[in-house]
Amino acid sequence: MLVSLVLDVFISNRIKRSGSFAKGEYAVWNDIYNGKVNADLVVYGSSRAWVHIDPELLTEAFNISAYNLGIDGHRFLMEYFRHKELLRFNKRPKIIIHSLDIFTFIRMPQLYNYEQFLPYMLFNKNILTATSGFEGFKIWDFIIPCFRYAAKKDIIDYAFTKQGDADLAADYRIKGYQAMDKVWNDDLVNAKTKIKSYHAVIDSSILQQFEKYLAACKENNIKIILVYTPEYIEGQKFVTNREEVMQLFKNISTKFSLPFYDYSNDSICYQKKYFYNAEHLNKTGSTLFTKLFIADLKRDNQVLGPAAQRRTAVMQ
Repeated sequence: MLVSLVLDVFISNRIKRSGSFAKGEYAVWNDIYNGKVNADLVVYGSSRAWVHIDPELLTEAFNISAYNLGIDGHRFLMEYFRHKELLRFNKRPKIIIHSLDIFTFIRMPQLYNYEQFLPYMLFNKNILTATSGFEGFKIWDFIIPCFRYAAKKDIIDYAFTKQGDADLAADYRIKGYQAMDKVWNDDLVNAKTKIKSYHAVIDSSILQQFEKYLAACKENNIKIILVYTPEYIEGQKFVTNREEVMQLFKNISTKFSLPFYDYSNDSICYQKKYFYNAEHLNKTGSTLFTKLFIADLKRDNQVLGPAAQRRTAVMQ
């Protein structure tokens, strides 16, 4: 047992360094669990948050520490888990920019990109609870050292080679964000060959949990800014009940008195050159959008830097 535990710790510590495994998520989880996020402004959401909003531009514009916590391939349930872990190990953010999309309140059965949890999950009740509603892990993966690594030759090989020394996660993401230097691909065409359209089925229990999260943030004086980032126009047409979902977002913003920035009709959405598929902006598009978003936030005085916060506090 002791040997397997030592081996487990060794493998876990090695793969945590990887920037290529688990789509770079280790860099973000490391910062969360090591208390290195500690940002006044954080960005939540799926991969659309991850590749659309540049935190360094936010810091430059508002003189405020910022970090992008967008999690690839997941919806609100895992975004919420990341939020709770952030609060456990880091200071409370002052502002959350929460990126919404068509899939935010949809339940997914499979645990997408499950490798991201491997180095942290041994004896970890929080990860066990967060992943229990998905198909993927068994209880033994959490309580028996090395059990979850047994059939993963690529990870074991990685841990025992020099590749682990060279493949640094810091090269993959910057403050959680990754600019995608890509051009338009065939993802939308391929999707249309499989199904003619897509209907988003909202899970009411996830929606209720989202509203509880918003209420808790309000109680803790955490400001929430909702945003729907640009989406290529043909991708918007692919979703049959898109207007219904967008109205739901508007209703939530009204109910909780939250700003909601919807860029569905922005000129960016009509130009393929800013996207690498219908859902995701490329590097050029994300830089353009982040600057546009910053201009709108400044216009509406939504984000206050340290100096403005001090002035507001004195006036109060």
